[in-house]
Amino acid sequence: MSYTIAITGKGGVGKTTVAALVVRRLIASGRRPVLAVDADPNTCLDIALGVKVEHTVGGVREEARVLANEGTTTGVAKQELMRVKIAQSLVESTDFDLIAMGRPEGPGCYCFANNALRAALKEIADDYPYVVLDNEAGLENLSRRIVRELDLMIMVADPSRQGLETVRRLAALAQEMSIKVKQIALVINRSRHETLPPLAGTLQAETGAALVTCLADDEDLRILSENGGDLQMLPNSNRVVAEIDRLLFDAGVPTVGRKNL
Repeated sequence: MSYTIAITGKGGVGKTTVAALVVRRLIASGRRPVLAVDADPNTCLDIALGVKVEHTVGGVREEARVLANEGTTTGVAKQELMRVKIAQSLVESTDFDLIAMGRPEGPGCYCFANNALRAALKEIADDYPYVVLDNEAGLENLSRRIVRELDLMIMVADPSRQGLETVRRLAALAQEMSIKVKQIALVINRSRHETLPPLAGTLQAETGAALVTCLADDEDLRILSENGGDLQMLPNSNRVVAEIDRLLFDAGVPTVGRKNL
């Protein structure tokens, strides 16, 4: 089984930045290869990782559906066709691969596509010791059981009271969905004071978060993100990078050996 990390939170709090940093720091610490999954319809994890997505799962599943309906794939099962198409959408890079979900399939019932997507991702993920899932706002992707169990769920919030209240609601929703989460981390992002807000302690108790950390509103990170740069360019001495390293260390992310890319 892969060690699976999911990053979630409301829109605009920096989930994708945190996800990209987690991918890069896993690799830097020798924990590789990593499968990065961009589960946000507004695909942007590729930019933060310094690669480019050409095909999304949303696009290839629609293509597979059309081919199946046209009867041009005689002898090929729909699910097998879907797996092939999804595999073709992988962006391959040194020490990590990226797969992007893209936009929803649109109107109509695509039950076979959703089922095939889950099966294909599970099949792909088994080749990677680490999977990092960058969610869209909320827990929609997790509710569809794209992954059935999480080793670490990183809930990202900004320091505002509204941002922190959103984390409380997301944690409650995760419980209602009966999502299996082994460990929860609460990340307060873009903090100007680099200290945890008073509500953080209450949230930690209510959500059962084993880890709580604060990421600084870092100028170097902000400039790099605004210019669409690969976050790998941040030095090890950067305070946000150092805090992500500490978070992964405190979470006890294992070092395991699996297949090479």
